[in-house]
Formats: sequence, C-alpha cells, structure tokens
Amino acid sequence: MLLFPAVGTPGQVTLSGRVLKHAPSTGSSTFSKNLRRLTSSNWEGAPVEVRYADRSAEVVSGHDGNFSVTLSGEKKPFEVGLATAEAHVQGAEAGIATVDIVARTAPFFVVSDFDDTLAITNVVKGTELVKAALLQDETSQPVVEGMAAFYGCLKEDKPARPGFALVSGSPAQYLGRVRQFLNTHGFPVFGIYLRDFGPSTMSNYKQPVIRALLKEVPNDAVLIGDSGEHDPEVYAQMRTEFPERVRAIYIRDAGKAEDAKRFTGMFLFKTPKEAALDAVQKGLASGECVARAFPEPKEKK
Repeated sequence: MLLFPAVGTPGQVTLSGRVLKHAPSTGSSTFSKNLRRLTSSNWEGAPVEVRYADRSAEVVSGHDGNFSVTLSGEKKPFEVGLATAEAHVQGAEAGIATVDIVARTAPFFVVSDFDDTLAITNVVKGTELVKAALLQDETSQPVVEGMAAFYGCLKEDKPARPGFALVSGSPAQYLGRVRQFLNTHGFPVFGIYLRDFGPSTMSNYKQPVIRALLKEVPNDAVLIGDSGEHDPEVYAQMRTEFPERVRAIYIRDAGKAEDAKRFTGMFLFKTPKEAALDAVQKGLASGECVARAFPEPKEKK
C-alpha cells in the first residue's frame, strides 16, 4: 500500500495512493530493488479505507491500483500542522503518510521539482539518467548541496509555517525512495505528488497537479525547479493561469539554459546560496537564517 504525503487546508485534504500486489522495495541489490519497484503489479478493485483526523472514507482502487479521496473539514476544520493519515486494505500492509495542513495565514507554500532540483539525476544525459533511475537509490543518489538549507530558510522565521509540495516526474512506485531521500538530507516535510508512469504521462503531467494544488491551497505559491527539462515552461503557464498567486519562480541551472527567454521573470541560479539571497530580497526568507545557513568562508591567516 502506497499512501502519498499530502498538503491540505483546514477545510479539506485530498489523499491518494496505490495498492500493489507485492512489496515494491525488496531486492538483493539496488538494481533489483528499483526494478521491482517499477514492475510492481497493481491491485485493481481493492476496497480501501482511508483515515485521517477522526474521519474516514472508503474507496475502490482503479485499474491502475490508484485511489483518491477528499475529506472535508467544513463542519470541523482540520488542525493546522503535521499529522498522520492511514490507508488500509485487507491482506496488505497499511499505508501511512504525513499530512501537512497549511494555515491560511502562511505567507506562501512551495511547489518543488525533484530530479536535478533537489537530487542530482542528470536528466539531460541519457546514460546518467538511467544510472540514477536503476543503479542508485535513496542512499546513493547525490543531493544538490545547499538546497535543503535554502528550503529551510523558506520555512523558518514565519508567523505561520509554509507548506511544501513535491511535484515530480519520478514514478509513483519510487515514493519510498523519494521520501527517504528527503528525510536523509534534512529537507522539510513535503506533500509528494509523483507521476503515474505510462505513455499518457510522458508530457503535461505536472500542470494538472499544480493547478489542483493552487485551487485547493489558497496561499501564494513559490515555484522551484530546474532548467534541464520543462519546469520553466510549466511554471510560466501556471503563472499565466494564476497571475496573482505566484510570488516567485526559482530555476536551478542544470543545463539547456542558453535561451534567456525561457526564464523571463524567473530567477535562474547556479548555487542555492544565490537563490537564498534573492529570497531575502523578495521577503521570502530572513537574512539571519540565510547568513547561518550559508556562512561566509573564513579568511586564511
């Protein structure tokens, strides 16, 4: 049972997941473990019960094993902060995930990419991409140094804590891998929205997810991605659709950055410190936090 961490509001939260016929993360090697993750059989027609904050709902998994329920906080608002949701189906291990209920007073919430934004995947290099996907895992895939510190400063020193949503092209079966990677490297708690990998999701798979998040979570948004694939174009589209909601767009230079027009109105950065300093100027992070997170090197005597 895969239950995805989610971002919600006091008024509602949408929880989704996938039921599999066998555990996706077992294997004698990194390659075999990743292969089992990617080839896990879906369980169609599984009766799933989802529980969160003394509320529950029942749903049947679809042909791809996926399920989704929206729980209402209209009569009894959900408490702001982090809590745990569960999903159960007879004969399968329970799914457990963190839910982040974002206060309306939070200054913004962050929508982030994963590959080549937080983790070094080298999507623009085919052989390196295959290596990252199949021969690396949550313990061996390199992190983009400094990004956790940047995100930490986006989170800290706020009257109400911003929420974080990870919208990525990584396959849904990699949920455990992605979640452990984020925890290992000290990133904030994320709602995680991964791709239902298949022919119909080879493009335009991020827009519907980000669009739904922007409609569900009324706070302003900060969008963070990289230049290697289509994040600049996707985020520009979201900014056009929600012109009053997108506070800032940050793009890490991961290649294919020669055409400056791709980054109009965005901040293109090579190091997370550059992005963090810009966030201070935009009022998204405090100078004190950034100074602690990215101290100036000491002069040699």
